[in-house]
Amino acid sequence: MKMVELYKSKLCSPEEAVSIIESGSRVYVSGNAATPFPLVDALARRKDELSDVDVVHVLLLGDDPLSAPGMEGHFRHKSLFVGPADRKAVNEGKADYFPIFLYEIPSLFDPDKGTLPLDTAIIQTSPPDEHGFLSFGVEDLATKSAAEKAKKLIIQVNERMPRTLGDCFIHISRAEKIVEHTADLPELQLNPPSEVEKKIGQYIAELVEDGSTLQMGIGGIPDAALRAMDNKKDLGIHTEMVSDGVMEAIEKGMITGAKKKLHPGKVVATFLLGTKRLYEFTHNNPLFEMHPVEYTNDPFIIGQNNNMVAINSAIEVDLTGQVCSDSIGYRIYSGFGGQVDFIRGAARSEGGKPIIALPSTTKDGKISKIVPHLKEGAGVVTSRGDVHYVVTEYGVAYLHGKSLRRRAEALIKIAHPNFRDELTYFAKQHSLL
Repeated sequence: MKMVELYKSKLCSPEEAVSIIESGSRVYVSGNAATPFPLVDALARRKDELSDVDVVHVLLLGDDPLSAPGMEGHFRHKSLFVGPADRKAVNEGKADYFPIFLYEIPSLFDPDKGTLPLDTAIIQTSPPDEHGFLSFGVEDLATKSAAEKAKKLIIQVNERMPRTLGDCFIHISRAEKIVEHTADLPELQLNPPSEVEKKIGQYIAELVEDGSTLQMGIGGIPDAALRAMDNKKDLGIHTEMVSDGVMEAIEKGMITGAKKKLHPGKVVATFLLGTKRLYEFTHNNPLFEMHPVEYTNDPFIIGQNNNMVAINSAIEVDLTGQVCSDSIGYRIYSGFGGQVDFIRGAARSEGGKPIIALPSTTKDGKISKIVPHLKEGAGVVTSRGDVHYVVTEYGVAYLHGKSLRRRAEALIKIAHPNFRDELTYFAKQHSLL
């Protein structure tokens, strides 16, 4: 059968596509800007026909009809990274959160050894090329593994999905159902960095050498750090996520990847999240290589990049260097993500610098983020043994290989001045100083 005929033979409506999902099954849904909203909505409309359907995902964007009131007993989230769509359900006990290193997620889907084998995967892709291959576009992540290992595959084809390059393709013959739906992808618009974020960004930039390879997350601090690196040359990117800041740095000539040991001249990532301009910039752009998360986030792979600089954030850091970044006390806020993957990978890199960066206080200035001890119920995502650099707007604390006493001294110095006496008092009371 010719590719065009094969493709057309699988086309159907969203309702017909999700009709292959049965009660008691486990379904993977691709997330971030590749969240297939029409198929999720169609699945939600089958509520009265289905029971005990597990919905596995990383970060879902937008409103989530599968955790709306009345969905209990029909659908239950198995969240590998919590976001606004499922945060309320997780914290009410109506959904399940799985703390896991991002690079280990694909192993969960192994039908023989994994703990979350999949019956169905629902993903979104670009249109097929002349050979019948569809690109995962803005999200490779765990999509490739899910699409290959699930018993059934439903694909939403969107002509506005960029055709990204790399290890991010699947053939139309793998799909059981295909739905065409043309829509703009969700965009992420960020506010300009605050003055605090600019100061943190400047301290980070001072740690970065020409020719370094960067990993950075999302938000004001990474963007501020990139802007403060205007004078740097031949930077490389090996990261989990690419946003507009990386695109702008490429356009300025800061990022060439010329000195990278691994994939020289290429921007390596596992998902994209930004504006329409970013999506258009990456379409058929050979500068970018998208890879599955089990590759991009493997600490052993990351460590092969020389001068690897990993920049990650935190909710709070205690005086011994323990980092909480997925919860506020008992309340789950996000997930492990790739923080530990890249902190450990950068630590293995020759000349690498693992960095935890955070404002010294909450936005209102009333709560210190350098704390005597983590909140009750707070989870340690990055252990005190993994932490090297901690950066706030008051400077840089280097903790690796330091005693608890030296760690407490260094962290108090970069805490907000309003809280230093309180932190010092606690440290003395507990024999840290």
